[in-house]
Amino acid sequence: MGYTKQAIKGISWIGLLRAATRIVSFGKIAVLARILTPAQFGAYGIAALVLSFLEILTETGVNVVLIQEKETIDRYIPAAFAASIIRGILISAFILLVSPFVAAFFQTPESLPLLQLISVVPLLRGFINPSVVKFQKELQFQKEFWYKFSVFTLDAVMAMIFAYLTKNPASIVFGLIAGVMFEVVLSFVIVKPLPHFRFETAYLTKILHRGKWVTLSGIFHYLFQNGDNIVVGKLLGSSSLGLYQLGYSLAILPVSEVADVVSRVTFPVYVKIAEEKERLRMAFIKTILVITFCTLPLGIILFIFPEDVVRFVFGEQWLGVAPALRVLAIFGVVRAISGFSATLFLSIGKQEYVTIATFVSILVLAITIIPLVMQFGLLGAAFSALFGSIAASFLYCYFVQKVFRQ
Repeated sequence: MGYTKQAIKGISWIGLLRAATRIVSFGKIAVLARILTPAQFGAYGIAALVLSFLEILTETGVNVVLIQEKETIDRYIPAAFAASIIRGILISAFILLVSPFVAAFFQTPESLPLLQLISVVPLLRGFINPSVVKFQKELQFQKEFWYKFSVFTLDAVMAMIFAYLTKNPASIVFGLIAGVMFEVVLSFVIVKPLPHFRFETAYLTKILHRGKWVTLSGIFHYLFQNGDNIVVGKLLGSSSLGLYQLGYSLAILPVSEVADVVSRVTFPVYVKIAEEKERLRMAFIKTILVITFCTLPLGIILFIFPEDVVRFVFGEQWLGVAPALRVLAIFGVVRAISGFSATLFLSIGKQEYVTIATFVSILVLAITIIPLVMQFGLLGAAFSALFGSIAASFLYCYFVQKVFRQ
C-alpha cells in the first residue's frame, strides 16, 4: 500500500494548522509586545523555562512509543493516563518548591508569582486523554487540525484579553491555563477510548523502557534549545532575555513551520515502511529536498531584513535583537534541514542516535556560550547556538549514512 497520498494530505492539514496557528500567534505576539515590556516578557520566559525543563525531564516518551506500536494501543491507554497524572502532580509540586530559588538565581523577583501560577499548567495537562495520539498514529490529521487549532486559539484570545485588562505578564499564563482546561474537556469528548486510572506495572514498564532514549534526547534537546536563554537571563538580565526569546521565536520559523510539520506527518508513515529500506531511503531524500526548498527562503528573508521584520512584528522597542536575528536565521535553517534526520531515527527505533547528536550540540554550546555572551552579548548567544547546530549536523549525516548502509 502506498502512503504518498496520505502523507500529502497529512502535510496539507498540518501545514494548514501551522499557518493558522502562526497567524493567531503573530497576532498574539503583536498585541502583547505592544502592551508588555521586554522585562515582563523575560520574567514570563523564566517561568516558561522551568516548566518546559521539568516537562522534558519527566518525559516518558509515551507518544513516540504508542506510535511505534504495531498493534492496537487501547490496552496502553490506562497505563499512559496513570503515568501522565503522576507526572503532572510531580512537576507541579516541584515548580512550587523551587520557584523561590529560581527567582533568586535570575535576580528577578517578579518571576516568582509567575512560577507559582504556571505550576497549575502541568497538573491540568496530566488529565488530557492519551488517546489523542491516535490522530497522528492513524493519520487523522483533519481531526487533529480542529482539535489543536481550537485549543491554541482559545489560549491566545484569553492571553490577549487578560493582557489588555491587567497589563501583567501573568496574562500569558492565564491563557495557557484556559487552553489546557479546554483541551482536557475536548480530549474526553472527541476521542475514544476514554481513559481510566489503572496502574499497570507491566505496560507502564514497557512504555518507560522503550521511551528512555526519547526522554534523554528530550533533556539534551531542552538544554541545547534553552542553554543560551539561561545564560542570557543570568548574565544580561530579564530585558535581554525577553529580546532574545522573541528573536529566537522568529529564527526557528523554518523549524516550526516546515520541518516540524513534515516530521509530524512522515513519522507514522516512516514507521509503516521501516522494513523496506530502499523505499524508506527514497522517501527520506525527497523529504529533505522539500524541507530545504521551503526553509531557505524563510532564512534568507530573516537574514537580509532583520530590522524590518522585527519592527513589523514586534515594534520599535524590540530592535535590539536584530543583529542576533541575522545569525539565528542561519541557525534555524541548519537545524531544520539536519534535524529532520531525527524523524528517520525514531521511525526505525534508533532513538539513541538523536540523543548522541543532541548531546554533542549541547557540548559545543556549553563550551562557547559564556565567553561569547560576555564578549558579544546577544550576538554571542546566537553564534553559540549556531556552532552547536552545525556540530550536530555532522553527526546526523554520519548516522543517516550508517542507517542506509546496513
